[in-house]
Amino acid sequence: MSKIALRRLSRITVPKGENSPDSIVRSKAVNMNDRSRGQEILMEAQGHWMAMWKFREDRALNKKYAYGDQLSEIVHVDGQTMTEEAYIKKQGGVPLTMNLIRQQMVTVVGSYREQASEPICLARDRDEQAEAETLSVLLQYNMQLNQMSEMQARTMEEFTIGGLIAHRLYYGWNNSKMDCWMDNVSPDTLILDSNMRDVRGWDCAFVGQIHDLNYNEVCSKLSKTPADYQRLANIYATARAVRGGQYSWEDFGYSHDSIRYDFLAPMDASRCRVIEVWRKESKPRYRCHDWLTAEVYTVEIGDVNCIIAENNRRKAQAMQEGIPEEEVPLIDAKWFIDTYWHYYFLSPFGDILDEGDTPYAHKSHPYVFKPYPFIDGEIHSFVSDLRPLQRYNNRLLMLNDMIMRSSSKGLLLVPSGCLTGGMTEEKIAKIWAKPNGVLVIDSDKFGTIPQQVNSSVTNIGIHEMLSLNLKFLQDIGVNNALQGKASFAGESGTHAQIMAQNASTRLVDLLESFNHFQCEEAYKTVKNIQQFYDEKTVQDIVGRTAKGVPVNASKVLTIETDISIAQGKKTPAYRMLANDFYINLFNQQAIDTEQLLESVIDIPGADELLQKLRSRRQQMEQGQTPDGIPPELVQKVQAGLKPNPQAMAQLQGVMAQPQQAA
Repeated sequence: MSKIALRRLSRITVPKGENSPDSIVRSKAVNMNDRSRGQEILMEAQGHWMAMWKFREDRALNKKYAYGDQLSEIVHVDGQTMTEEAYIKKQGGVPLTMNLIRQQMVTVVGSYREQASEPICLARDRDEQAEAETLSVLLQYNMQLNQMSEMQARTMEEFTIGGLIAHRLYYGWNNSKMDCWMDNVSPDTLILDSNMRDVRGWDCAFVGQIHDLNYNEVCSKLSKTPADYQRLANIYATARAVRGGQYSWEDFGYSHDSIRYDFLAPMDASRCRVIEVWRKESKPRYRCHDWLTAEVYTVEIGDVNCIIAENNRRKAQAMQEGIPEEEVPLIDAKWFIDTYWHYYFLSPFGDILDEGDTPYAHKSHPYVFKPYPFIDGEIHSFVSDLRPLQRYNNRLLMLNDMIMRSSSKGLLLVPSGCLTGGMTEEKIAKIWAKPNGVLVIDSDKFGTIPQQVNSSVTNIGIHEMLSLNLKFLQDIGVNNALQGKASFAGESGTHAQIMAQNASTRLVDLLESFNHFQCEEAYKTVKNIQQFYDEKTVQDIVGRTAKGVPVNASKVLTIETDISIAQGKKTPAYRMLANDFYINLFNQQAIDTEQLLESVIDIPGADELLQKLRSRRQQMEQGQTPDGIPPELVQKVQAGLKPNPQAMAQLQGVMAQPQQAA
């Protein structure tokens, strides 16, 4: 093995000031004070945010189309600027829309909910699978705490509209509780590295968010001492002084136009603008490879003496044991420039309200984001593909309406000679439209009589074009099979299922990308759980394993796991397959009754019956007369396990055996 190649710290000269390899030291040397340093970071954040202008514009338009506002685009006609709706009215038309995009979105979100998928933990070391399953329980607890079922459904809806979703994962005080929390991040307030091109986001070096908080929230999150509070009071003096009558409100549920969203100033004077920035900084470190433990890790420049001391200790021990010096497994360390995540909380004026290295064990920022499809840095959402077809469909509807309105319908032709003897146009029209009306006409005198003209609407192929447009919409989006509609009368269930399965292929890419987002989110959540939960918290949440053995909480909080998305246990298909599997094991006497009841999924009464069986066994071991099991409870469990009658009969026999022995 090679010897370590290290130089003593006293011989290492690290440049200071502008030439320092430490990016923060270099930044402080260039800028005269913290405010100027903060302004430099603020300008970089604003540049990245402005680079997302085209995306925010496209998302705002997609959102309008998705929720029915499809004629508000600005058009320029003869030097005038107006909305498309105003232009149609000016031309004498009637603005008409038929929102076909919304039902497509509802079907996509429904397809996601129908999957009932959930993240699970898989141990890299199979001997640690029990601890990984405990982590899965902790992850499910945290997801329930954050109401992730509803959160993920709404995130999927945002994914179809904008093509970019983001969550913020952190540990802190919320809802009167310290725990791992998750916040939804609006794409309008998200700041992403404009140089990023990797679909996995691995080349991201800058991420942040715009926060508009009231003064009390800012002080709660950022003030740690009375001096911090006084500083915040001076920076946000305007927002602190705002009282009734000076607030600015918008209609509930109808936000501002994101295109005109300002980076530095909030729209409400009572809100405090805080810009959160996470940026990759750099500093010199040592990358260490321990040949004894096969570990690779990094240490700070100031800790290199500890490495030297450890190597000297190993050499001394080897000398005592007669091991040649060239055979001593030392720690090999190499100097390099390392990158790491550093956070800043900034005011619009450039004040650095708080900063520090990432406090998370995953060594990254607290955000999880997913752009789709992100080819060459471009985002194209599900709704953006449907927008041109929706626009053309609206145009065909208005064209058809115009032709129908301009055609003659019930036009009455009355010879002018009939308007005699006090007979007027109004009287003739009233008699003509009246049921059983009688209009006396002297045909010999006038020769012609009034007659009604009805002309059918000219068929110029509008109906065919509408049908073709709807077919295109289904081909691109979601067709009738996936919506549960029969394609023809008398369609068999098997054919409908095959058609629905084929139709779902169009959504596989979208749903799999969303699953990748869920995996990344679950990974950071698990890392936060392992970092911030203590052993007592784990015991309180999990308690004991299925076998009644207390969990090894210390091991649960240290193991390495992989995250995968699996079909949830709430789906009927999963429940039926799992129950059949355990029943077959029971038939083959591979498991006993208690193990069967422990393993079955969502069977009514199974837990209660399992508890009574264990109670009976304990009573028999203590020489007591066991209590009887209510027959209705056994029947209740049997009803849930009815796919296998043979197993039910065997289960009934097992239920009776302990009682007979007693």
